Amino acid sequence: MSGTNVCVIIAARNAAETITTAITSALLEPEVSEIVVVDDASTDATEAVARAADDGSGRLLVLRLDVNRGPSFARNMAIRQSRAPLISILDADDFFLPGRFARLVASDDWELVADNIVFVEHASVRDVLSGRVAHFDADPAHLDVTQFIAGNISSRGARRGELGFLKPVMRRAMLEGHGLHYDEQLRLGEDYALYAEAMLKGARFKLIRSCGYCAIVRPNSLSGQHRTEDLRRLADADLRLLAQTGLAAAHRPILRRHERHVRDKYRLRHFLDLKAAKGLSSATAFAFASPANLAAVAKGVTLDKLEPLRLVLSSAPKAGEPSTRYLMPGTASAGESA
Repeated sequence: MSGTNVCVIIAARNAAETITTAITSALLEPEVSEIVVVDDASTDATEAVARAADDGSGRLLVLRLDVNRGPSFARNMAIRQSRAPLISILDADDFFLPGRFARLVASDDWELVADNIVFVEHASVRDVLSGRVAHFDADPAHLDVTQFIAGNISSRGARRGELGFLKPVMRRAMLEGHGLHYDEQLRLGEDYALYAEAMLKGARFKLIRSCGYCAIVRPNSLSGQHRTEDLRRLADADLRLLAQTGLAAAHRPILRRHERHVRDKYRLRHFLDLKAAKGLSSATAFAFASPANLAAVAKGVTLDKLEPLRLVLSSAPKAGEPSTRYLMPGTASAGESA
């Protein structure tokens, strides 16, 4: 059994309303031998509520930071405090679906293994908890690093569905063997950066399309908010990956593409920040400081102006349309309706 023992890591910040569901979903999984919650300097009752969710099995450890350090720091801290050979990340406002780990750890041909994610509006959580989730065939496949990085380049107007949202089980031995950890400079894209670095070092990333993770869609979610500086730091993380010794030439173009994609978002946001704080002349000076700045700002401002028209022309949600969606498409299991 030791080969399938899983430690669930939960970095929590002001999650008193949701942390009980998250912890309970992990405690119900027989493969889970440890749960480490790190309260990242919450200003609500997150720590107390987390401790109250203990089932008496001795598997739950709750730690608290007095200063907010961000999810990367909290996760690294939790990993250092744990011992299980397998590590799984759970966001504090999400939860696991029953039987998740039995499906994920059924084989050993991976260093990271992830399943499908169902994104649910908060009002529909009860439907998911009662089992109203699409049943997809597993269709196992290994994810190529180029596919993964390309899958983190978002499209304007499309619902967010980057592959960095995946919540894989990771082998501790793989992380320790390569000296991998979450980049504590990042508060955006920290999952993407870790998974990309692991795959660039040869880690096998296996996907199954059956669904075992439920992500709650909240308008005020921390994952949906980021500072302009966070974009710059994520683009810089790509530069660090590009600077690694031994990086295969075949992987450089997609890394450069992702870096430019994120950097252009930063350039536009920085231009808008300067305009709001210091006026149009300062913002214009930044835009004309380089051809790359000017191209990113011109394209971004044009698309922003066209956004109202795009929304008018796009199809409005139909009455009765399900309020759930899946990260990856799948084929309905035999005898099941998706």
